Amino acid sequence: MYKILIVDDQYGIRVLLKEILQKDGHTIFEASNGIQALDVLEKETPDLMLLDMKIPGMDGVEILQERSNRQVAPDTQVVLMTAYGELNMMNEAKKLGACSYIPKPFDIDEVRSEIEKRLP
Repeated sequence: MYKILIVDDQYGIRVLLKEILQKDGHTIFEASNGIQALDVLEKETPDLMLLDMKIPGMDGVEILQERSNRQVAPDTQVVLMTAYGELNMMNEAKKLGACSYIPKPFDIDEVRSEIEKRLP
């Protein structure tokens, strides 16, 4: 169906999302940090990226800024995942192309619903 990149520093979250979304028929790529995420964006051009906002080294906003600077995967839909309700960070991410966000802890049906909205 679609290519989805999961960017989260927590291994358990990546594994959970990967297993469920693969069962839904999607091709899944994983990244635990910004460098890996940008590499996958450049090589695979996923349809959608589930992006954790709080990642050590390079946070979600910095990943989006670098994606914009490098002009890689501009058509990739970005859905943020965050346990932190930092409004200014979310606003900055939306300016850089994020289309929506999912609060953590998330319900898997909410994740599926958001993916269906973004990738009809």
